[in-house]
Amino acid sequence: MSYSVSLSSPIHFHTNSRFFSTFPPKLPNKLKTTVTTTTVAAIPPLSTATSVTDLSVLDSTTVALIGGGSVAALAAVLSFTDPERRRRLQAEEVGGGDKEVVRNYFNNSGFQRWKKIYGETDDVNKVQLDIRLGHSKTVENVMKMLTDDGSLNGVTVCDAGCGTGCLSIPLAKEGAVVAASDISTAMVAEAEKQAKEQLTAGNGDIAPVMPKFEVKDLESLDGKYDTVVCLDVLIHYPQNKADGMIAHLASLAENRLILSFAPKTFYYDLLKRIGELFPGPSKATRAYLHAEADVERALNKVGWKIRKRGLITTQFYFARLVEAVPA
Repeated sequence: MSYSVSLSSPIHFHTNSRFFSTFPPKLPNKLKTTVTTTTVAAIPPLSTATSVTDLSVLDSTTVALIGGGSVAALAAVLSFTDPERRRRLQAEEVGGGDKEVVRNYFNNSGFQRWKKIYGETDDVNKVQLDIRLGHSKTVENVMKMLTDDGSLNGVTVCDAGCGTGCLSIPLAKEGAVVAASDISTAMVAEAEKQAKEQLTAGNGDIAPVMPKFEVKDLESLDGKYDTVVCLDVLIHYPQNKADGMIAHLASLAENRLILSFAPKTFYYDLLKRIGELFPGPSKATRAYLHAEADVERALNKVGWKIRKRGLITTQFYFARLVEAVPA
């Protein structure tokens, strides 16, 4: 559930030293990356990304060549494309709007694709491997953020949009009491399977608590939690709906809300539209980028403020990660 397309091949991971993680991602040796760090005063920029478009038909060289005078030419070409028509047809096929398209996609072809990306199999292409790295960095840094503030033993966490359990399972290993949900029945079943396989043994003195997995969309979530985390899900919501969803997630959190989203800038928006020129069978959901200022306004409106923020980019994966607390 993500967005991809960045023109830089190394991971530009901007953070201060407190966010280096003890939770390294499990990645095949064939992918080498460089990590650049920058120390920033006051607000430490983290990093993460969502893959919204799989440009598997393009190699990195092709994408990297887009620049300078090509941008104007591309903008002209893009003005004649009609990705929205394709999305409307997809919605009609499943008998609903964005939500039904997303549900159908992640219960079928999307599940198979993202299960491979989120897993450890070597049966992935270069783009999928790169997206796996970006998502792993997201999980790694969320875990570091949470554990830096103290033990997670007994802390209640809502993992909204849990996918295959990439975050829920590490949280449980640290003793957190996790309520995990996803719109996809297939994703939830896979998450439960992975959790049962990985949580049989304790983590030192900590006895992991099996997460409670449920099939739910974000609108249906209820309860109260110390922390609510929603990674790579806002990409499925236009800004007018994202505002309401952010407010809803904030209402479930008592102390902290962590969000990741694909950042909306002219540059990233253009790259997203380039990806839409190459639809392919796997690109079955509409992708929405969000300006950080819009997300911050939505949080401020319900009495929350951003305490930490940052950006993770790989060649085909980018996202903004923010941690908000009550103002």
